[in-house]
Amino acid sequence: MRRLLLTLAFLCAGAQAQQTLAPGVVFVSGGFEAGRQPDGNSLLLKGDQGWLLIDSGRHRAHTEAALSAAGGELRAVLNTHWHLDHLGGNAWLKSQRPDLKFWASPAVAKSLAADGWLDRYRRQLVEAIPTAPPEQAAVMRVDLDLLNQAEALRPDHEVPAASLQTIAGRRLQIGVETAVSGGDLWVLDKASGTLAAGDLVTLPVPFMDTACPPAWREALARISAQPFQRLVPGHGPVMSRDDFKRWRGGFEALLDCADQGLHPGACAAVWRSRVDRWPDDAGRARVNGMLGYYFKTLLQAPTEQRERFCRRP
Repeated sequence: MRRLLLTLAFLCAGAQAQQTLAPGVVFVSGGFEAGRQPDGNSLLLKGDQGWLLIDSGRHRAHTEAALSAAGGELRAVLNTHWHLDHLGGNAWLKSQRPDLKFWASPAVAKSLAADGWLDRYRRQLVEAIPTAPPEQAAVMRVDLDLLNQAEALRPDHEVPAASLQTIAGRRLQIGVETAVSGGDLWVLDKASGTLAAGDLVTLPVPFMDTACPPAWREALARISAQPFQRLVPGHGPVMSRDDFKRWRGGFEALLDCADQGLHPGACAAVWRSRVDRWPDDAGRARVNGMLGYYFKTLLQAPTEQRERFCRRP
């Protein structure tokens, strides 16, 4: 519940925007609209059979924007991981397009299973909503409504290991990591030089609610070795290769600072020195609070707590 309330505290204004990155490659930006939980970024790739949507957002407005950008030719959806701001739109899409095929890692089904992370979150929401302030309760109900449709969030096809896949007629290299959620997919479209990283890359800070930082370091090294020209993060603007190198350097410096036992405020300053070019004023204002929370609950927590997401079954 602390994670839920923290997330509610970091909302800011935002809206969907579409950008054509290359022929057959369309970026649909996520956002943090006032009074709502966030939507992650989405990416559309055009294959011989139609469009593939990478990540479906949380709210209907975001998902509708992505479906509209596909012009009625959406054929498949791939979710990079199970966080609801990347997965929740599946439920509405399935209600509109029962023929769609959905792809994800096995971690999605595990998170939805009895006593999985999302199942526990659903039970927390049921308990919290009756006594929550009306505005917070309304926000919570969005997630509860999604989790009450758990079957509609499950994939038709699982990607358990790194592999080449052809989805909607587009050939893709898919990597599988355990860094952020225990089953994080990154997707490289070599034809356009575009890599969708999901929450392996985020702004205004790395989102560490269910993360294993050592595995994250390794995942970023594998991403860095891929032949991409541009990278679509889970949250934040599209990055060039040099941008990603700068972001990764900030991530490494942040973890090193935490490992040295330095004060969270000092480590936040190190992070801001690397990434201040990207977040808006609202994003910059959230950095200290978010990182302070992650230092307390993960980065400088007792060893057992620090490593709890590094021992996933």
